[in-house]
Amino acid sequence: MAEQQICTFFLKGVYFGFDVQHVQEVIRPQATTRVPLAAPDICGLINLRGQIITVIDLQRRLEMKEPQTQLTTKLGDDPQGFNIIVCCDREVVSLLVDDVGDVLEFAQNTFQPPPATLKGRMRQMLAGAYPLPEGFLLVLDAEKILDVNLTNQIIK
Repeated sequence: MAEQQICTFFLKGVYFGFDVQHVQEVIRPQATTRVPLAAPDICGLINLRGQIITVIDLQRRLEMKEPQTQLTTKLGDDPQGFNIIVCCDREVVSLLVDDVGDVLEFAQNTFQPPPATLKGRMRQMLAGAYPLPEGFLLVLDAEKILDVNLTNQIIK
């Protein structure tokens, strides 16, 4: 039976994951350099061992967070949470998440389509879900998360 390994994390108490083949590493947040006129879900840039990487606020990208009316963090503030460094089609980005979980293995035959109750951008960016005794593990599609054209679309 085929197994799939999922790197798990939390956003606002919701249990998410990525296929481990797309996860390069998990690090503590670093000082971020803001990018003027960047999209609201772009936190800025970090230098990861000489490689400049874009930091994406995953809560905002999934429309789980209200848009900020003003900048509430400045360079030098202690960042919270973790950065998951994700690679997809030679593109490397850092996704800001609240907390990280474990790497879990699931039988691929238990994988289900995204729950019908989810709407909007989050449903569009999910690959599917694995049932758990206490709910679901929502598995994000790394390609869709990193697709700039998709994230700029207005979803009705």
